[in-house]
Amino acid sequence: MASKRDQNFGGRLVDESMIILRKRIHEMNMIEKNYEAPSDWMEWEKRCFTNYDSIICEAMGVLQTQLMNTRPSVALGAIAFVAISIPTSSAVVFLHLLELAKSVLAGIHIA
Repeated sequence: MASKRDQNFGGRLVDESMIILRKRIHEMNMIEKNYEAPSDWMEWEKRCFTNYDSIICEAMGVLQTQLMNTRPSVALGAIAFVAISIPTSSAVVFLHLLELAKSVLAGIHIA
């Protein structure tokens, strides 16, 4: 019977509701614990703290929706591009910092 239900809906009901279900479970846990932001946080952090979960859920929902509405090759290409570009840019930054350190150390004369 479950396989017939999956054929009718293609699992979309579960997929669309999963993020909202996780968000509601997290909100209920936060309410039960009466969790507040730590007192050493800045005022803007405390303001964002209350809406942080909903902001993240909305952003991930938009990303998920966009990826689900594109062709698989485009989505995989975008993921591959990000996966390659992050290590590459990190390596470039590291090499620039290494050159900076070399020039600083070259300028120091030990007497």
